[in-house]
Amino acid sequence: MAKRGTVACVTAGRLAEADPSLSILIIEGGKNNLNNPLISVPALFIRNLAPDAQSMLYYKGNKSSHTADREVVVPSGGILGGGSSVNFMMYTRAHSCDFDSWKMKGWDYKSLLPYLKKLETYHTVDGKVNKGVHGFSGPVHISDGGYNPQGVEKDVLAAGEAIGESEIADLNDFTSVGGFAHWPRYVSPEGKRQDAAHCYIHPLLQSGKYPNLHLLTETTVNRVQFDSSKRATAVECKPSTAFQPVTPLSNGDIHFTVKAKKLVVVSSGALGTPLVLERSGIGSKPFLEKLNIPVISDLASVGENYQDHNLVAATYKTNLELEETLDHILDGRENIAQAIEDRKPTLGWNGLDVAGKFRPNEAEIAAMGPEFGKLWDEGWADVPERPLILLAVVNLLVGDHSLLPPPLFQKQYVSMCCYNGYPFSRGSIHITSPSAYSPPSFDPGFLSHPCDMPVLVWIYKKQRELYRRTNAYQGELALAHPPFSPESDARIRDGPLVEGGFKSLEERKAVKDIAYTADDDKVLEQWIRERVGTTWHSLGTCKMAPREKGGVVDDRLNVYGVTGLKLADLSICPENVGANTNNTALMLGEKAADILIEDLGIGGRKGDVSEVPPLVNGLRLSKGDI
Repeated sequence: MAKRGTVACVTAGRLAEADPSLSILIIEGGKNNLNNPLISVPALFIRNLAPDAQSMLYYKGNKSSHTADREVVVPSGGILGGGSSVNFMMYTRAHSCDFDSWKMKGWDYKSLLPYLKKLETYHTVDGKVNKGVHGFSGPVHISDGGYNPQGVEKDVLAAGEAIGESEIADLNDFTSVGGFAHWPRYVSPEGKRQDAAHCYIHPLLQSGKYPNLHLLTETTVNRVQFDSSKRATAVECKPSTAFQPVTPLSNGDIHFTVKAKKLVVVSSGALGTPLVLERSGIGSKPFLEKLNIPVISDLASVGENYQDHNLVAATYKTNLELEETLDHILDGRENIAQAIEDRKPTLGWNGLDVAGKFRPNEAEIAAMGPEFGKLWDEGWADVPERPLILLAVVNLLVGDHSLLPPPLFQKQYVSMCCYNGYPFSRGSIHITSPSAYSPPSFDPGFLSHPCDMPVLVWIYKKQRELYRRTNAYQGELALAHPPFSPESDARIRDGPLVEGGFKSLEERKAVKDIAYTADDDKVLEQWIRERVGTTWHSLGTCKMAPREKGGVVDDRLNVYGVTGLKLADLSICPENVGANTNNTALMLGEKAADILIEDLGIGGRKGDVSEVPPLVNGLRLSKGDI
């Protein structure tokens, strides 16, 4: 398994259980995440974005006029467990129509539902939730982590109702859309992050009962090697330089080879897998020949079709109490070591209790222009369960607290994080040399399609109307909003709309919407170009499709033109999903494991997708452990 992402951990763990005689090696470019508090303690998640955390990889995009000549940076999980170790832990499932849109045998919603249930243990007390679409015996626990400030959540839900977006029992049932919901997270009831490594790999390694499962960390995969029949037989690796001591005896050019008797599975993510393939001679023939790389399989789509969700975040000043946001943990007010020792409940929180999925009404569709209207008719009008945007209410400043001036430092904030579920823009990523340490040429493609901008303009305006109607609202944080004219109705405000707060739903509904002028829209659009960023939801660069339609892998995850090589990560997704992508990655790992079980003939049977007893998670937090 080269290398270490979410999908690789799931697949390797399931394979190790299925056949104790099968020798499995996971090659990880980063560090082991075992019991790392930056990983296991949910409240510390955003610290993984700090440069010294050594848990992320950073891909710098090419400069683009679409993003105000910025070089957009897209982080990716750079530690064992991949994105599941460093993400926001926001439990979000795709919609049934997403999987059906892939149009690949065995990858439709009906076929994938057993895997989506198999991976999880869903903790819920809401009788309105359809338990038939959730799992209750899987290795990944879904809960509120034991901490949920109810007053904050109720305030947001009331504001949502005031703008016509009602509360929905479960927005993760694959079909519901058009409202807000309480949002569970990838956190156990005891308050521990549920990353793929701790759920699928570490329990097996720690048990001592699986000598067939091996882990090689801090090792970079350069390329896959093939024999004369184009069968994958080995991977060429080298120590990851970021974790090696620099001495006069250091030699950054040392390579070694790991041989594979049965199969090589590349699982390096949407930004890593196409680079491994191209260095291995799999990609566009003219492109590879320019770099003097021998061509093994001519697949022009490798590295193309890059997709992400485009994030716009707006932050508000609030009157919330200290432990109603995570700011005190992130800005230095909280003694983290002491909080861990005291097992403070807030450490099991990701600051995210409410989120929503929305579709525009007819007037809003018309306001986005005729070109968008045509695309809406083609992709949404007849698919009522497909959202256009997602919005998460995050109880913290999603940014650098040190940038705040003294009067605003060490306060409580709420960030409204919004993204378009299905951007029309596409990007690409390709190598620039045969070396794994040469930076790639990466075009994120953000806002390159003209219809993505009106969607982000719409959601900025919508989220602002929502939060203005909360009792927590104390004005916009100027650093995190467009610089509207002081004379504009859209100007930044200071203080609540109603002194003492709203006393009724009718008062919230009575608030007049902001009137944006044409000049305001220009300011807003420029601000979006300057601020739009990634949601860390990269996918699509080695898509699963028929070869004649630009596919890189078939429905069994086999790379076209070679044998003994499969891909298993989000790079294979042909089309986007209207959700944070971790759940899709976990499902993909479960599905890939069954494909491998079948193809390898393990136990003389086909993969079993029935619900199975959970892995013994010996690392799960108990009252006496952290």
